[in-house]
Amino acid sequence: MAQAIRQIHQAHPDMGYRRIRDELYGRYGLSVSDKRVLHICRYEEIQSTIKSPANSMTTPAKYPYHTAENILDRHFHAEAPNEKWCTDISEFRYGNGDR
Repeated sequence: MAQAIRQIHQAHPDMGYRRIRDELYGRYGLSVSDKRVLHICRYEEIQSTIKSPANSMTTPAKYPYHTAENILDRHFHAEAPNEKWCTDISEFRYGNGDR
């Protein structure tokens, strides 16, 4: 079955495991579950080429684009008003990440 999955993936690299399962049933007559095909695809390191990159900014990135300098270093007490302003902007990407 893994060989048939590899052949399908080579012919159609944009297919994910669900469409590969449909192709297995339609062309090869193999009736298998989504989970079985997914397990084999993960084992053989087969995945669709139409994967969007994981650029989520709501969860910590494995390799962040930019890490800002920690100027305040958790010293939040200010001697006068409007001396220190703090906010969490880690969710937002600003500019091209060179700053």
